Amino acid sequence: MRQVIRGVVLLLLLLIVVPPTAAAQEQQPVVRVGTEGTYPPFSFHDPQSQELTGYDIEVIKAIAAKAGWRLEFVETQWDAIFPALDAARIDLIANQVSVNDERKAKYGLSNTYTYSRGVIVRRTGDDRVKTLADLNGKTTAQSSTSNWAKVARDAGARVEAVEGFAQAAALLTQGRVDAIVNDNIAVLDYLASTGSKDVEIAGDAGQSGSEQVLALRKADSALLGQANQAIDALKADGTLRGISEKYFKADVSKADGGTADLSQGRGPRSTWDVLRTTAWPMFVGLVKVTIPLTALSFAIGLALALLVALARISPYRVLSGLARAFISIIRGTPLLLQLFIVFYGLPQIGLKFPPFTAAVVAFSLNVAGYAAEVVRSAILSVPRGQFEAASTIGFGYTQTLRRIVLPQAARTAVPPLSNTLLSLLKDTSLGSVVLLTELFRESQLAAAESNEFLALYSFAGLYYWVICVALSAAQKRLETRLNRYVIA
Repeated sequence: MRQVIRGVVLLLLLLIVVPPTAAAQEQQPVVRVGTEGTYPPFSFHDPQSQELTGYDIEVIKAIAAKAGWRLEFVETQWDAIFPALDAARIDLIANQVSVNDERKAKYGLSNTYTYSRGVIVRRTGDDRVKTLADLNGKTTAQSSTSNWAKVARDAGARVEAVEGFAQAAALLTQGRVDAIVNDNIAVLDYLASTGSKDVEIAGDAGQSGSEQVLALRKADSALLGQANQAIDALKADGTLRGISEKYFKADVSKADGGTADLSQGRGPRSTWDVLRTTAWPMFVGLVKVTIPLTALSFAIGLALALLVALARISPYRVLSGLARAFISIIRGTPLLLQLFIVFYGLPQIGLKFPPFTAAVVAFSLNVAGYAAEVVRSAILSVPRGQFEAASTIGFGYTQTLRRIVLPQAARTAVPPLSNTLLSLLKDTSLGSVVLLTELFRESQLAAAESNEFLALYSFAGLYYWVICVALSAAQKRLETRLNRYVIA
């Protein structure tokens, strides 16, 4: 009897305690944080666990704990991060956003949580580049929308756009650009983690200092207020100092916190170790995103292509004209532009799709625009007499297409449609611009942390090649099967 009473009491305690806890978690606002994930030591993936980490990541997690937020991290390229904020795809940016007048005017900027300075990086021993004035007429590599890109342009440099510092350093080492202007902490981390002797810091970028903040939409004043209160509290209780000293051996949360020491930071890893730890995440990106995105987009695009092709050969001028216009627009504009319009442009008129859905929409429309002409030519290759013969036995237009024309047209259309499918598979590598972490994005994340560009990109290419070979083999089998019904 005593055990029964004890069990009832325990059950009542669970009923009383658990629901409020769950309800409290549900009431916490979800804040979507935009970050690169390719900008060590601020935002990168741990080479062992593959977890998103870094100075900015730990800072925003500490802010969330103080403010009572639940975080959802959204990784994207730097040049797409502010469009994502404008389109309400994310709620704030935690990625060493520097303060400037343009950002002050357009966005809500938090209190400063990092102080750093800009430096000029050159090839080791290149005495042509010493000061900011020496950049006039030369070429630098920067993220095109970063504050450092503006510094370089104002100095008279021509800016080559890159995704992150690792790519910029590779261009500089290869002699494709003359210099880089960037954050001194990011540069020191790169030198410490790679052991590179090919580039060196030439000097300061002519600025007394740079302040880094969180960037939010101006309309989110309540969220900005919570962030500022949390940052002030973290400064006061020493949390920011602790995170800073963990990464930099100095307190970069204060303007006079000292010089960052990264000599004991992340060391270089072997190429084999990089490939070993990246192979599985790349495979997961292939299976979870690349292949489903390809299959779904091709299926929807092929169905749309059939409708467009039928409209294209329709005797009705309106239908034919609309089909012509659709094909012309799709084939006359870049796929990357179409992705940006669907993902970042349409939300401005109320059409907002999740990242995967937006990618499917853009890729499907692109497939439809190219495949429609393939389907149309395949239908027209069927002798006209087949239509007439079908009508004599009482077939309507729909029956004639389904039973007579399309089966014959399929044999003609399979080879060019297979080329479209292979192109689509490779084009999914653009998915990262709409916040998808697919196969190629995984290789970019690893390359940014390790600087093993050749090995990782070649390995990603191997994945694509294997899938393309498998699809080509399936195409041959399908062609053989369709040819069995052809009368010689």
